[in-house]
Amino acid sequence: MQDPDKLNDETTYQRCFACGHRNESGLKLTFRRDGERIVADYTPAERYQGFPGVLHGGILATMLDETMGRTGALRQEWLMTGKLDIRYRQPAPIDQPLRVWGEIARERNGAIDAVGAVELMDGTVLAEARGMFVRLPEPLASATVDQYPEFINYWRT
Repeated sequence: MQDPDKLNDETTYQRCFACGHRNESGLKLTFRRDGERIVADYTPAERYQGFPGVLHGGILATMLDETMGRTGALRQEWLMTGKLDIRYRQPAPIDQPLRVWGEIARERNGAIDAVGAVELMDGTVLAEARGMFVRLPEPLASATVDQYPEFINYWRT
C-alpha cells in the first residue's frame, strides 16, 4: 500500500540511489512530512566517507537533491533537478544521525524553487542548498509508466 502522502516509492521499482529500498548500494532514505517540509533521518555508513570519518560531499548533495525534489509530492508532481546550489558549512560525520529537510520557497509555472539543509540532530547546519526543480518531461514520464505501469496510479487517491 502506498504511503498516505506518497512520499516513498512502494512500487516494484524502488531502485533510486537516494531513496530506493531495493537498491543495495543506495542510501534508502525514507521521507515523512513535517508541516510543509519533507524530512528524512539518515545515519551514514563508513562506505560513504570521503576524508576519514567525514561523509563525502556528493552524498550530502544527493540527500539534498532528493529531499528538495521530493517537495513535488506536496503538489502531486514528479520533479527533476534543473539547478542545485550547495553551501557546505561543516564536515558531516559518519556513523551519527543526520536530518535532511526540504521545503518549497517559491512556485512558478512548471517549476518549484526549494530550499533545504542537512543538519545534526541538534540543529547544527552541515550543508544548505537552494534549487530549481522542473516537471518531469512527458516523454520520460510516459516511458516510466510503460516500464512500470503501477506508476500511473502514484498520485491517485
